[in-house]
Amino acid sequence: MLVVTNSTAVFFRRAQADMGVLRAEAETLQQQVATGSRLQRSSNDPVASARLRSLDRAERLAGVESANAARASEELSSASARLSDIANALIRARELSLQAASDATSPAIRSVLADEIAQLRESVLASANAVSLTGRALFGGDRAAPAYVLDAAGNASYAGAPTSVALEIATGVSIERGLTGPAAFGFDRGGSPTDVFAFLLELEAGLRSGVDPAQFARDAVQDLDGAIAAIGKGQTVIGARLGWIETVQDAQTQRLEDRAEETGAIGGVDLAVALTRMQQALTVLEASQASFARLASLSLFNRL
Repeated sequence: MLVVTNSTAVFFRRAQADMGVLRAEAETLQQQVATGSRLQRSSNDPVASARLRSLDRAERLAGVESANAARASEELSSASARLSDIANALIRARELSLQAASDATSPAIRSVLADEIAQLRESVLASANAVSLTGRALFGGDRAAPAYVLDAAGNASYAGAPTSVALEIATGVSIERGLTGPAAFGFDRGGSPTDVFAFLLELEAGLRSGVDPAQFARDAVQDLDGAIAAIGKGQTVIGARLGWIETVQDAQTQRLEDRAEETGAIGGVDLAVALTRMQQALTVLEASQASFARLASLSLFNRL
């Protein structure tokens, strides 16, 4: 009697163990299908898990660098657009100066031209005080305040930081995300440093003056060429930085794809295979459960 009883217990234990294995396999496959990963814990494959953690750290670091690159690109692009607006304003000021340089131009007309020069100066100042999407002054260096402020006499003075902010856009690669006001708007006039704001203010006053305004306007044309060249130099610097950022972003995209491919190769799951294996495990489990129930209900077990 004791032997028969033990045989019955062995049957139950073996059946339960077999179904437990099938159930565990089905649950594991279900998790793999749901998560897309074949590694549910580090113990499944310690070496692969360590590599996946390394890839994850690289991914998070790359995310910060990518965000910095995007921010720098946005601010440099905005600064470039503002410099284009300022260049157009200076080109218009040059046209007005050429018109005022004619001896046939009357004082009344020169006064009208001076009024437009004043409007152009306001436009240039507004562009110089433009801010980024985050509220940072595009030409103010590391400052959120306006880059330039006016005193009671209308003179513009730089109120920004002496240097621009540098962002790390890749490991060991940093780039300044703007130009300071003096670097963008300063130029040499007759051997002396000045900026576009001081010059336009002087140009306006010179056209209203009764002391040979025509000659003053003729001299101003050459000075405006220097101011326009200075703006063009700033645009060139920004364009070079934007080109470098684009190169870095292309490399970041390639590395992102490489990491995704390696991650998939190490810990990824072939969904078609996993679904097929899961369906097979569930089918076998269902058949095993039905068979166990059928065998367990036979009268032989009751009599034994």
